[in-house]
Amino acid sequence: MSTTSNLQKGALVTVDASSAKTSIPFQYNPDTLRRQLVPQLVGGQQNDRSQMVRFSGAPVETISVEIELDYVDASGVADATVASSGIYPLLSALEILAYMPVSTVNSNASLLSWGTLEVAPAPAPLTLFVWGASRVVPVSIQNYTITEQAFDNYLTPIRATVALEMRVLSYSDLATSNPGYSQFLVYQQNKETFAGQLSSSPV
Repeated sequence: MSTTSNLQKGALVTVDASSAKTSIPFQYNPDTLRRQLVPQLVGGQQNDRSQMVRFSGAPVETISVEIELDYVDASGVADATVASSGIYPLLSALEILAYMPVSTVNSNASLLSWGTLEVAPAPAPLTLFVWGASRVVPVSIQNYTITEQAFDNYLTPIRATVALEMRVLSYSDLATSNPGYSQFLVYQQNKETFAGQLSSSPV
């Protein structure tokens, strides 16, 4: 595998409650990105001409990608006798998006031990899927499938493929105060801009 210096990499970016950002760039851009859109409509039922077809919300969009990670290809280090972290930091950065922080777990346990009847679930950080300048969209990661394919002498993973299933979070899912709400509107406005190039082009 090889990359060029001017290649824009895809990434996952998280934004916490203090607006601090953490970026997880893809080591290699996936060759394929699969998206599915399910329109959200009401009306237009069979044999009922009285009901106009209307939008009930933004379409449900899912994105599927496979991310390849390779420590040797990225570092040039092939000596399996040298202890290293391999790709474990990258895998951990991706996986930790599915976890509540240990500090929050401990805090909740303390609250419960002191008799708190109900502990509010911890809010997840805003996660953005970045795929070029025109596609920066808030997502919820629905599923990880991690295939670790090679290890060094210390059983540290040095090559893996991570399949991610993500659901786009739209204005139908987010409060207007959530930063992801406006980010989704930008995402849709970009679509409308590109679609408008067709209507303005001569036939």
